[in-house]
Amino acid sequence: FSGTVGGGTPILDYAKNSLRGERITSFDGILNGTTNYILTNMANGNSYDAALKDAKQKGYVEADESLDLDGLDAAAKLVILANWVMGMKVTLPDVNRTGIRNVTTEDIKKAAKNNCAVKLIASCNKELVVSPKEVSIDDPLCVNGTLNAIAFTSEHSGTQTIIGRGAGGIETASSLRDLLDIRAEISKD
Repeated sequence: FSGTVGGGTPILDYAKNSLRGERITSFDGILNGTTNYILTNMANGNSYDAALKDAKQKGYVEADESLDLDGLDAAAKLVILANWVMGMKVTLPDVNRTGIRNVTTEDIKKAAKNNCAVKLIASCNKELVVSPKEVSIDDPLCVNGTLNAIAFTSEHSGTQTIIGRGAGGIETASSLRDLLDIRAEISKD
């Protein structure tokens, strides 16, 4: 279960355990390493098609690429987070979703002129939204490559950001930590 959001980054565990006793009021994040990789490559001068081809060659893209490119993967992770961390009762149709297919090199260049980068951001703040947004290069959420990042805002501790690898087989395989947790619980008895 822990690998469903963030691959090898323990986002669910962090929100549930490290922020225990806090009321998380909102969160924003890059929850799809594949789209982040594509957008990073576009920021480095590649076309959308070239960046997508490179991501496919590296094995980052889902077999059904629409899951990544249309924001479905990020939306599913957003729903999991909203339900698990914030106790909401939402489903995919509750997410206002726009993917990255229509992001152009002009959009990327415009963002760069504003000291920003275009990122596919999943947000939970009264409503659930997944869409490309300009993010300041000084913002901790502005990570590159296949990295994921999520900023949790809580009532008393302010905003805390967790960053880690998101796309790739090795990263996702680390989700086996759930089995280690189960084994540890069984061993206690």
